[in-house]
Amino acid sequence: MAQRILIICGDYVEDYELMVPFQALQAMGYTVDAVCPGKQAGEQIKTAIHDFEGAQTYSEKPGHNFTLNASFDQIDATSYQALLVPGGRAPEYLRLDAQVLRLVRHFADAGKPIAAICHGAQLLAAADVIRGRKVSAYPACAPEVRLAGAEYMEIAVTAAVTDGRLVTAPAWPAHPAWLAQFAAVLGAP
Repeated sequence: MAQRILIICGDYVEDYELMVPFQALQAMGYTVDAVCPGKQAGEQIKTAIHDFEGAQTYSEKPGHNFTLNASFDQIDATSYQALLVPGGRAPEYLRLDAQVLRLVRHFADAGKPIAAICHGAQLLAAADVIRGRKVSAYPACAPEVRLAGAEYMEIAVTAAVTDGRLVTAPAWPAHPAWLAQFAAVLGAP
């Protein structure tokens, strides 16, 4: 039986940070479910494409509509072996949802692998699960990471950091390193 990975996402999640791991992890043999609070399997969320085009921060463009394949209100966290939190704008509002925070804490408290990228660190910080950990994130999230008691790791945009069973990266250009490190933590599907 393949390991099950849960992705928590929402409207205006970063397109690449959802689509690429969703598809790549399935191609590696993992079972991946993507959920959004208040939405059911078969419903869609809007994504946003963030790019680095020489401005002082990233640009944002409309992405794809992504079809969820599981229902948030029907998941059983104990049936998943790992959690993945993509970035984009979704984490800034998902961190206000008490059920989402409880779900994140379940994975952290159980010592299950967690992967977060870009603004996904906002959700981990709000759930208070990164205290004392080494964490990378989009640089604009560094103050939140530090305020949550973690050591912010300033690394190349193509790199990732593994601290125990937590794998983090600054943005989608890190996908090769981030997903390779996450797969190493997960072990064989």
